[in-house]
Parts: sequence; structure tokens; C-alpha cells
Amino acid sequence: MAAGRVSWTGPLVLVVARSAFWLALQSLLALVFLALHRPAPFRTAGQWWPLYANFGDLGCLLGMKYFTRKEGIRLRDLIGPIRMRWGHDLFLGLGILALAYPCAMAGSYLAQVLVYGSPARTPTALILQFHALPIWDTVYSLTVWWVIQSVTEEMTYNGYVLPRLQALSGHTWTAMLIVGFWGSAQHCMFPFIPDWRYVAYRSLMMAPLILLIMAIYLRIRRLSPLILAHWPMDIFAAILTGTQLGAAMMAGTHS
Repeated sequence: MAAGRVSWTGPLVLVVARSAFWLALQSLLALVFLALHRPAPFRTAGQWWPLYANFGDLGCLLGMKYFTRKEGIRLRDLIGPIRMRWGHDLFLGLGILALAYPCAMAGSYLAQVLVYGSPARTPTALILQFHALPIWDTVYSLTVWWVIQSVTEEMTYNGYVLPRLQALSGHTWTAMLIVGFWGSAQHCMFPFIPDWRYVAYRSLMMAPLILLIMAIYLRIRRLSPLILAHWPMDIFAAILTGTQLGAAMMAGTHS
């Protein structure tokens, strides 16, 4: 900042970029399905979010590369030191994952109560978006999507945006408020459904977890433990929402 290399532009662009990319990509794919006369083209396009989500990730990585180069640092520098000796970051990541689970469950429960009145009224099928993908896309979701997704998300919100907004604003709470809002709101974009309750629920459900992850990052200033904790969550999301296995799992849970 003293050298004038850090401005508001980069952090403010990147904090909204993922949501903007995903909505634009879903809309473009919907136009393709519309031209092919597919029923409900926008809704159908949203089912392919594990595939087009990584294109949005690529856009964020290119944006961060551009802005970090202007700052005189490398994209890799956003990750920070990696400490795998004696499994240090692995065990730290597992500890973060253990804290993340009750946070995510509490966030989901509170969002259901605030938006739908009670968990019993929550339309599970709408929220989880069960659908059967072609086998090649299912394989991609379970082997590639989550690797890129988790790394890019942590780099974007915590590695790049959060510390810069903290420095630019001079207030940690301001940075956490902005990043917390957009980091949670992005979850209504995969896929986006023009239903206000769905948007509100998906935007609120991750807020406690996002705040926890930000607080941990501000304490350790390294991304590798957060990425290691994030990977299992995204793997579970790929299984739960993108395959018939997810529907079978939920059917077994309710039976």
C-alpha cells in the first residue's frame, strides 16, 4: 500500500467475480439449450454447474494473476507457506474440518428457520438439486471439479480479497463483512434459481462457516490447512447434488 501498488479495484472486482462469472456462464449455456429447444433451458443449464464452475474459477485465477503481478508478487504467494512435515497442515486441516461441520449444520438450520419457518417446510429437492449427469461429467465432478474449486475459493476470498480489504479499510470487521456477504452469497449461484427463498437460504446457510474460516485465516495467514479442510466438503457436495447416488443417500436418510 505504501508503494501505491494495492488499490480497491482488485479486491472489489474479485469479491464479486465468482458470482458474476457463474451467473453469466449459466445464462450463456441456457441460450445454447434454448437454441436446441430444450425444456426449461435456464434450469437445465444450472444442472451443469460443476462443469462451468471451473471456467469461473479460471477467470478468478487470471484476475488474481493480473492484480498480484501489479503488486509485484506471485499468484503462488497468496497460498503462503505449506507445512506438511509430520503432517502439520494435514492435522490442522482435519481440526478445521471438525469445527466446520457443526458450523455448517447450524448455519443450514438457522437459514431454514429464518427463510422457510422450520426445517420441515424446507423443499429438500429444490435445495439439493438432485439430477443425473452423463457419466463423463459425473467423473469430472468427482475427480477434477473439487480440486480446482476449493483452491480457487480460498485463494480468492481469504488469500487475496480479505487481507487487502482489511488493509485498505483499516478495519477487520469491514473486510469480514464484505467477504462474508459475498463468500456466502456465491452459494446461490450454483445453480442460480430465480426463487427468492432459495436465494435467501443458499445465501445465508454458509455465513457461520465463512466467518469461522475467515477468523482462522486471519490467525494463521496460510491457506493450505483451509484448502485441505475444504476438499472433503466439496467432494461431499459433488456426490450429494450431482449424481443419483446423492438421491439414494438422501432417500436412505429419510426412510
